[in-house]
Order: sequence, then C-alpha cells, then structure tokens
Amino acid sequence: MQLWQRIALGVLIVANVSLLGVVFMLVSKEPTAVPVVAAAQTPRPRATATTFIPTLAPLTITPVPTTLTPSSIPPSFTPPPSPTPSQVFISLAALPRRALIENISGQKQALPLSCESRSAADWAAYYGVMINELEFMGQLPISDNPDEGFVGSPRGEWGSTPPDAYGVHAWPIAQLLRDYGLRANAHRPLAWTKLKTEIAAGRPVIVWVVGHVEPEAGLPMAYTDSQGRTTIVAAKEHTVIVIGYSDDTVTVLDGKNIYRRPVDTFLAAWSVLGNMAITGWK
Repeated sequence: MQLWQRIALGVLIVANVSLLGVVFMLVSKEPTAVPVVAAAQTPRPRATATTFIPTLAPLTITPVPTTLTPSSIPPSFTPPPSPTPSQVFISLAALPRRALIENISGQKQALPLSCESRSAADWAAYYGVMINELEFMGQLPISDNPDEGFVGSPRGEWGSTPPDAYGVHAWPIAQLLRDYGLRANAHRPLAWTKLKTEIAAGRPVIVWVVGHVEPEAGLPMAYTDSQGRTTIVAAKEHTVIVIGYSDDTVTVLDGKNIYRRPVDTFLAAWSVLGNMAITGWK
C-alpha cells in the first residue's frame, strides 16, 4: 500500500470513530422532564334554599312606535328546542283552499284572566289528554314578565297591562303542556301559511290575539320588567284556538263559542302580539 493510501485510510478511521461517539452521546442522553402543574380547582358554591320575595323596581310601559313591528322584539325567554318526531306534513302546493277541524269543543273560562289555561285544556282534550283548567293555571310560574310566567291575579280585571293583572304568553303554557306529555311548541312569529298547514293537517293552533279577535281592542306596547328584560304586551290580551280557514274567513274556538272572523280582521288581531302561537300534537 502506498503512503498516500495509508494516510487516507487513517483519516477515514478517525472520522468514523468521532461520528460513533456523537451518536452514542445523543442516544444515551436522558429526556428533560416536563413539570406537570395541576389546574386549580374552584369549589362550586353550595345551593341554599331560600324563600324568594321579589322586590319590583319601577316599571315602564311605552307605546310602540308605528315603525316598530311586534315581531321585531324578541321574547325575553328562550325556550329549549322541542322534539320534532315525524308527523303529517302538507306542502304549500297541496294546501287546500279551506279546512275545518270539527271534532273539537271547549268550555267557558273559569276566571276573568284564565283564558290561556282554558285554551290549553281544550287543546289538550282534542288529543285525549284531560286537564283541569284551574289546576293547570296553578302550576304556571309567577312573574312580572308574561314570557316567563303568569302576571298578576287571574281574578283581575281584563284589559290591563303588566305589571298589573295581565296573563301569560306562549312559552310557559307550551312548557307545561309538554309536562303533560304533549308536544307543544311556542312561536313568535308563526307564519300564516304555517298556521293553515297545521289546520289542514288536523292540528288546532292556540293563538294570542286582542279582544275577541278584534284588532281595535289593544295596541302593541314595549314593556320592561323588573330585571330589565323587554317584551311586547297589549291591553285585552286573549287566546283562542284556530280550527278552520277559508279564502275569506278564519274559524276560532273561544272558550265554548265557535265563530268566524274575516281573514284580514284575524290577521290584524293576531299581529298585535307578534303572531304568537302554540302548535303541536300528541
């Protein structure tokens, strides 16, 4: 072997030994431990039973400007989503020009402001669920906001607005009907075409109107409760059950009475409280 070959071989051997040493050091080096810090646990406060006696702050009732539509004021209560099992659907294209639910009846409301409970009982009876009007009303929550519960005394004078004796809106009624096993859904607004679709499918609809479906009976008013939540109310708030329609009229069950109103009259009386309604089935 020539001299220059011996020198090259020696350099190559030294380089390989150095490389092996570096690899050995990298493999044998222990990983650095990462400290784990336990998250601080914030203890949950214990619930205590108290008797709540509300102290109502001064409330304001301001007429709604003519540029404001009732449906533009959202309810102060957002109900949980209701189940949507299969049911009979009718497309708008197949919607008949007239429909009437005949096998439904009602009774006269027991108290001056118990119309919502009376409507709920008559609506439930159509589905074979028997509800006592006064027992139902006694289970409704009490509030100074009709979206949350019954406002005032059911024995009060009809025609007042909150915080005076008034009544209750759709959400507490729908929730209590669900407790009775009915699939009740509260709406504001409900479209007129959707209401007709319900009637055509044989499902009556509870609606909030003014007077006995008389639009001149009350105007929409913005109302702020003691907690600063705003909703809409109207004098002579009332509930009826829509059971039929045609091109010209709407048929309603109002307590024990069944009568018809022109479509335009019905739509005007229904719009005062933002086309509020309860739909559903058993």
